[in-house]
Amino acid sequence: MLFNIVKKTIPLPDGREITIETGKLAKQADGSVVVRLGNTMILATVVANKDIKEGLDFLPLSVDYQEKFASAGRIPGSFMRREGKLSDHEVLVSRLVDRVLRPLFPDDYHAETQVNLVLISADPTALPDALAALAASAALMASDIPFGGPVSEVRVAKIDGQYVVNPGSAELENATLDLMVGATYNDIAMVEGEMDEVSEEERSEERRVGKKR
Repeated sequence: MLFNIVKKTIPLPDGREITIETGKLAKQADGSVVVRLGNTMILATVVANKDIKEGLDFLPLSVDYQEKFASAGRIPGSFMRREGKLSDHEVLVSRLVDRVLRPLFPDDYHAETQVNLVLISADPTALPDALAALAASAALMASDIPFGGPVSEVRVAKIDGQYVVNPGSAELENATLDLMVGATYNDIAMVEGEMDEVSEEERSEERRVGKKR
């Protein structure tokens, strides 16, 4: 089988690199990419129904994010070897992706569309939830599905008084502010997170840093 592999690299301010690769895995999907940061890898696939059901006046978009046990080198130990329904964390990540993608589809686009995100390799220094929307957006851009992207999400945390982009899990434990910022190149689409008490000026600065990244 011939592969037409395309790979792009995004440098981060701290010297790390995000790579986006398409053309190798899940070639039967309308669009598919593998996004990697460190040893964290997410396979994103998108498919859309070519026929639109009559009477639909909304976008039937579904986003499913799943972290496979195998991504951390584990195998389920019970007699039920198949993994079950999505955990609360996986549902929350799916919603974060949905919220930033949904407004960017055309208003008259009502075809059933599915976005599947699978964590295939885990790395505690590169949390996957900050990469999920980028992976989904890249897969959509690689397809012929109408989409007003690209779009990405980034985690911005305040640690020891400094803003850190996409910190690891150990660093995040000391964060006083933890925000996920979803944006296109020109506009912020979503901000969600948690924090200790902060001023309005600090929140504005956090959003500015997230959009810049």
